[in-house]
Amino acid sequence: MSKLMFMNQWPPLADKKYTHMITVQQAEKLILENTRDYGAEIVLFDEALGRVLAEEIKTDRDLPPFNRVTMDGIAIKHAAIAQNIKTFKIKATQAAGNAPIEINADDECIEIMTGAALPESLDTVIRYEDVEIKDGVATLLTDNIAQGQNLHLKGTDKLKGEVILKPGTMITPAIISLVASVGETELRVKRIPRVVILSSGDELVEVSATPSPYQIRRSNSYMLQAILAKQGIKGAVRHIPDNEEIIKQQLGLCLQNYDVILLSGGISMGKFDYIPKALKDLQVEQVFHKVQQRPGKPFWFGKHENGVVVFAFPGNPAASFMCMQRYFIPWLNASLGIQPKEPMYGVLGEDFTFEPALEYYLQVKLNYSNSGQLIATPLAGNGSGDFANLAETEAFMELPPDKAEFKKGEVYKIWPFV
Repeated sequence: MSKLMFMNQWPPLADKKYTHMITVQQAEKLILENTRDYGAEIVLFDEALGRVLAEEIKTDRDLPPFNRVTMDGIAIKHAAIAQNIKTFKIKATQAAGNAPIEINADDECIEIMTGAALPESLDTVIRYEDVEIKDGVATLLTDNIAQGQNLHLKGTDKLKGEVILKPGTMITPAIISLVASVGETELRVKRIPRVVILSSGDELVEVSATPSPYQIRRSNSYMLQAILAKQGIKGAVRHIPDNEEIIKQQLGLCLQNYDVILLSGGISMGKFDYIPKALKDLQVEQVFHKVQQRPGKPFWFGKHENGVVVFAFPGNPAASFMCMQRYFIPWLNASLGIQPKEPMYGVLGEDFTFEPALEYYLQVKLNYSNSGQLIATPLAGNGSGDFANLAETEAFMELPPDKAEFKKGEVYKIWPFV
């Protein structure tokens, strides 16, 4: 049995080094106390994919709106079966969308297609496989015929005026189909916040540039932008150098023009980490700074009196990625009125050791066992900063800070990547 280790020179659990930080649960609570309703807007229904509904949608008629045929075949009056009638004269053929064709005698039938409206004089459909048709006559090949078979009866799904969608519903392809079926050409949806992503640091160069031996390409911004895009948000991307005045100026402009500021880097204790001071000078209230977690311990969160919220993530790519998944996405969903899903749990697939008294977000691959258990297998790498592992993993497993040894088969919370 393999045993992944992540011990290094960290202190034992009894050490009080991390008690001055807030817990993950406290950070989550404080963030969710600062959600905001950004209002609503009207969009065309076929352009609403990924948006969040801000109104009730009701049926404009019964669903289905008529007794709908579900199999190609013939339609008869079931009373004919009690009379031992086995052959039926075909009066006509009715396609889906055509007006119903009525019969005049019990020994008559019509050929009818899937999706057609059943005539009032008929009540049962027999599929083609169970009849023989010759010279305009349909002969039954089975005695197993139930009244009302192969029909989807009017109003059995929903009645006219029933609520079929509630505010807070995420609009999926299936929802697009549903709103189209009830004639809704426009939808009132939640307005999404305006988001800007700011990276900082003179060691960062553009993706297309050739970095010096002491520089790296900017990647965090585009990773955060991609996560936003999956939420239907087009995030603006900016980069600011390690210059105190420029940082303050750019942050001031963002506070005037955006609803959310996402920062990556520049929030630790280094001599060039000017962002916390600049935010303070701009009257952005610090709600918290530093969380008992790894990765992402230096995470900073604050708010401005004009309603702008600031998520300042560490520059470590894995930390930015985790904090975005663990904190920003739940905040966004709550702001848009999306009800939180039930937590997901998985079974640890291998023994794992992590000693610092921090909540640890372990990168894992997900698979289902033959018995249907969700198995979370750690991917061996170079610790929390190994962002290359993110390309091969699918979720974080949340390991609690009150123990160091995590055994194969134990169950913990899973945070799948969005």
